[in-house]
Amino acid sequence: MSVKMYLKEREVEVLSSIPTRTLQGDRYYKRGIPFIKKNRSIFYKLSDVIEFMENNKIRTEGN
Repeated sequence: MSVKMYLKEREVEVLSSIPTRTLQGDRYYKRGIPFIKKNRSIFYKLSDVIEFMENNKIRTEGN
């Protein structure tokens, strides 16, 4: 099994549970997960998605 280095918008939605509309809004307002636009296609680097999720963890007591 190979791991993809770049993900499409739908794959990011499945992995992160961030709705596609939120990803689109974040791109429009230049916030959120960094992305690459090639022609009309949008790609997210897997390591950027993971870093974004790690940096936005909510700490609870005991952690």
